[in-house]
Amino acid sequence: MKERLRASLLLIYRILDVCALSIALWLAFRLGGPEGLTYIVNAVFAPTVDSTLFFGGVLVSWFFMLSSFWLYRSKRLATLNDEFGDVLRAVSFATLILATLILVAEWSVFPKRFLLIFAAVSFVLMFALRVFKRMLLHQFRLHGRNLRSVVVIGAGPRGQKLVRLMEENPETGYKFLGYIDDMIDDHIIGSLDEIPSILASNVIDEIFVCLPIKSYYERMQTIAEAAEEQGITVRIYSDLFNLNLSKAIPGEIGDTPILSIYASRLTDWQSFVKGTLDFVGGLVLLIVASPIMLLVALVIKLTSPGPVLFAQDRVGLNKRRFKMYKFRTMVVDAEQRQEELETLNEADGPVFKMKNDPRITKPGAWLRKTSLDELPQLFNVLQGDLSLVGPRPLPERDFQRFDQHWFNRRFSVKPGITCIWQISGRSETSFDKWIVQDLEYIEKWSLGLDLKILFKTVPTVFRGTGAM
Repeated sequence: MKERLRASLLLIYRILDVCALSIALWLAFRLGGPEGLTYIVNAVFAPTVDSTLFFGGVLVSWFFMLSSFWLYRSKRLATLNDEFGDVLRAVSFATLILATLILVAEWSVFPKRFLLIFAAVSFVLMFALRVFKRMLLHQFRLHGRNLRSVVVIGAGPRGQKLVRLMEENPETGYKFLGYIDDMIDDHIIGSLDEIPSILASNVIDEIFVCLPIKSYYERMQTIAEAAEEQGITVRIYSDLFNLNLSKAIPGEIGDTPILSIYASRLTDWQSFVKGTLDFVGGLVLLIVASPIMLLVALVIKLTSPGPVLFAQDRVGLNKRRFKMYKFRTMVVDAEQRQEELETLNEADGPVFKMKNDPRITKPGAWLRKTSLDELPQLFNVLQGDLSLVGPRPLPERDFQRFDQHWFNRRFSVKPGITCIWQISGRSETSFDKWIVQDLEYIEKWSLGLDLKILFKTVPTVFRGTGAM
């Protein structure tokens, strides 16, 4: 599922939850007695400062409270009992927020049964939403949508049973790619020693570990570390063991318990904040920059034959490919001519950089120095392929030349237009330091860090530091 579509659906899901709580609030007033009904009618048709502050505070508090829970994490393996517990906790906090605001306001218009009615109705509505969502997602997955690509490590009885359960429960939405094991079988795609390279070179969303823990404890530790490097979710069919990785969430397929270890360190709330910043910030920047973009497009069209935009396949989140847009700064056949220039590469590592690249057009050199050629990537941000801040997406050529598996950890987050590398030397930074900076960003992400990088990007671009 496209990240932008998923973010939009999660936003709608949050709004529906707030609507359910709002309906429960209205019914609590309606059923609580004539005084409550009179109050809410007056609040709607003749609002006062007090009633506006009260209802505004309630709605805003609910929205942020719901976003801070794990209500919107993937529930692919969650049971209805898990959903029941999540809703119960959310309704309890929503009721507590409402009771606190009533107490602070010292309003006596609320009858004693008011909070009880609100809690009961909101629980029924929110739980019904989750039941409906589960039914809808099951139907999507049964028709081949919203699938996750998985490999199973261990082709023994456990692994075979798990694959059989996936086939018997297609509503979980798993696309089985094959086993990884040392035995010989038609469905085995590699040996246990090849796990790091398999995870690094394939589009894999999740791995299921089905090896016996006592016999393969050290091996499983290595597997979990390799998956963490790639940002791949690990699900374990067996007893727990000590891993200092990310948040572990239990679930099940059929009646079989599964432990999921998520490589992403971002909570639902943090993901929501970052996604909102990307969409709102990208839209605002696109509107503000549109006159400049039109001028740049005109200059390119008048000074160089060929299209205004250049689209290139880049490697994005979980190594999925996407088309990244830039203003064209080179001659039309630049990609075909790169092979003859490989010996003149001035960058270390797998990337290609050349200060006096003969393929660059005259206006292209200026566009690169000012980074104005990057402006069309705002369309990629709105499409959900890029963030405003994140590791820079690499071309397929550079990715294929990675010689260290840990480099791939950078693909565990969505790539971005700017990053730490962009504000600390750009092309003057060594490749290894560039990767280390990307990993530092992933481990230390915060909204403040994103804003700091965005604000520092502007003067760096104007100075043209490290541009190539």
